[in-house]
Amino acid sequence: MKQLLSRAFVVAVLAGGALGVLQAQNPAGQTAPPQPAQAPNADPYFNNAAAGTTTFPLAAPAGADSKAETTAPAGAVNQGAFNPTTWKYGTAFTPPPNAALWNPVKLKMQQGGKVTGGTVFGATDPATYCAMANAGYDFIWTEMQHDSKDWGTVARMWATCPHAKAVPGVRVAYIDEREIQHALDAGALVLVVPTVDTVEEAIEARNWAYFPPLGRRSNGGGQAFDPAVWGGVPGGYRNTINDNIVLILMIETLEGLKNADAIAKVPGVSAVFAASGDLGNFSGYRQGTPDYERAINIVHDAAIKAGVKLCGPFAWRDRPDFSCFQNGSETAAIARGAAAELGTLANTQPVPQAGPFAKK
Repeated sequence: MKQLLSRAFVVAVLAGGALGVLQAQNPAGQTAPPQPAQAPNADPYFNNAAAGTTTFPLAAPAGADSKAETTAPAGAVNQGAFNPTTWKYGTAFTPPPNAALWNPVKLKMQQGGKVTGGTVFGATDPATYCAMANAGYDFIWTEMQHDSKDWGTVARMWATCPHAKAVPGVRVAYIDEREIQHALDAGALVLVVPTVDTVEEAIEARNWAYFPPLGRRSNGGGQAFDPAVWGGVPGGYRNTINDNIVLILMIETLEGLKNADAIAKVPGVSAVFAASGDLGNFSGYRQGTPDYERAINIVHDAAIKAGVKLCGPFAWRDRPDFSCFQNGSETAAIARGAAAELGTLANTQPVPQAGPFAKK
């Protein structure tokens, strides 16, 4: 069933034996009162009416051809023969008028600010994730392309502190309905898609990231719909998430460079990422050489022409027009934090003359 229900229950299996309880944290990092682990609207089937309680006045007559393919019921917006290409999308999921953005990353991007993402690479402990999420970043880049974590583990980390200072984000492993919908149903608000080579791949990534009418994301429920995560946002999650999701496509290959302009112009793309490491890997040139810098500038130009944001490593925070960044991993952050805290006392222990700590 495409994992429709699995993340509706994931908050019931948090670390430490907290079955049935979700420990959420507010933006100040404080623990909020326990919330129900399975909220009603996280289950896509919760609102199904009980058998025998619903009437069907527009149902096809029993045993008869209703001619619905060629003739619409009275009052239908879409009249005439059924045609997907001319279908007028309904208003059931229209966001409220003048609905305010509730994703602070999307808001910061629109305001022209510089967005920073801290990377959680190998950690699977919710406490480590939440410490990173409350450290001052705008979003957390949970690494799923180059690490072996599973989606259940990621969902548990995000559910432990969904309202921390940094919103949950992820780099998925590939462009795929299952991969992207696992991420979004678990609550991701920033979606990073690697190695986008063609406009067709960009469209596929967009399609799985957005609900209709812009995309093809399935309305399958999951913990993103839980009131303890995003179910209680103004206007409702389903109706407003298309306006709040941040979709970042990574340009990493020579093929991606060739198609960068078209990739950046795909409706729904928030930003393109000039992949500092893999553009060197695929081009054969190191940073600073003319060929390498040309590759980066191709991505830069594509972003400028398309009017989308331009992302790169945090080391490029002062490079012209770059405004969103991937920062170091949790282990790098620990090392930097300890060095800043200890100052001149860092690494000042004496070297014994004997034993395992003796100079080799």
